[in-house]
Amino acid sequence: MAKVTIVIPTLNAAEGLRRSLPPLAEFGVLDLIREVILADGGSADETAEIAEAAGAVLVGAEKGRGVQFAAGAAAARGDWLLFLHADTVLQPGWDAAVRGFIGDPANARRAGYFRFALDDARFAARRIAWLANLRCRILGLPYGDQGLLISREFYNELGGYAPVPLMEDVDLARRIGRRRLVMLDAVAVTSAERYRRDGFWLRPLRNQFCLLLWFLGVPPRAIIRIYYR
Repeated sequence: MAKVTIVIPTLNAAEGLRRSLPPLAEFGVLDLIREVILADGGSADETAEIAEAAGAVLVGAEKGRGVQFAAGAAAARGDWLLFLHADTVLQPGWDAAVRGFIGDPANARRAGYFRFALDDARFAARRIAWLANLRCRILGLPYGDQGLLISREFYNELGGYAPVPLMEDVDLARRIGRRRLVMLDAVAVTSAERYRRDGFWLRPLRNQFCLLLWFLGVPPRAIIRIYYR
């Protein structure tokens, strides 16, 4: 069985890691995971202590998800790479989905991602999840909070994550191509805190506006001011 390196970018991510790391350390997946790498952008909270307690490898990197993902991938020793966000919790059955994907030779030049869900039972949150999964099926544009499973060879062939401050997930998904992206039969639940804070209508609209600007060629450093406003 090929081994998987899980790469997680972190920046003061202690709260999210307390939820997301335990499913990755269960006994049943020890033969699947080579290592868990936290690519840290300079955390001042308990991220380092949580990483040590979980047996994860902490790698320093400049702040920015694209840069941090790239740094984590460069340090990885696994045959496959699974990129996750710190506040994304993989649900039961994720390991079987990963095993099935990496065990199929036809997926050597494909990438997998999980179905999206939010940790909020309200209709607005379920609507966002439904639309996100529909976007993936039609456009082949999974976001980073859905994870990305890809062989290290294919990742290197594509040039890896670009060192951009925003839209690093969309950029790589576009280079992979819609026909080479596969939705895995498992769910990744992400924190809905940003939606509860910014609004279940306003936050998605802002995200889509930022995506439109990216497709129009607006530099990511200009888009990021809108994204984090």
